[in-house]
Amino acid sequence: MSEQLHGPTWVFGYGSLIYKVDFPYLEREVAAIEGWERRFWQGSHDHRGTPGAPGRVVTLIPSPGVTCKGVAYRIEHEVFEHLDHREKNGYERHAVSVTLQDSQRRVGGILYVARADNHAYLGPAPLPELAAHIARSFGPSGSNRDYVLALADALRELGDPDPHVMALEALLLQS
Repeated sequence: MSEQLHGPTWVFGYGSLIYKVDFPYLEREVAAIEGWERRFWQGSHDHRGTPGAPGRVVTLIPSPGVTCKGVAYRIEHEVFEHLDHREKNGYERHAVSVTLQDSQRRVGGILYVARADNHAYLGPAPLPELAAHIARSFGPSGSNRDYVLALADALRELGDPDPHVMALEALLLQS
């Protein structure tokens, strides 16, 4: 990302940033973005898998007319050092318009997205194949299965039962 950020900035979390908040923030608010949806198409070589056996984590894909709910955090610029390290495996900062739920205010923000041309991108697969891959994956941050289950729980708490995430959860709970 080429722009220089100064002062507090909103960061939109749509995956583990919803439930694993290991960084300081000034404000936290349930929020949404338009035109994006979650998919378990990004490889995780550093958290939910290993270089030889990557797990799968969410990224966003453009999807006109779709609303993606998550959590926005207003952070100091220095926090990006931590977030950039945490999201280093193929994710890039992307500017986005965020709607804060309580105030219905639109703010400029940043999200981390893993595009299809990054080194860790695994791409689409049928849901049963995704679930089988996730069920067998494990990395330094724990099992890939636990990541999906924690995200599904967090999305239910936000009132956003994402169909892709919930379908994977159901398949994982069956196995």
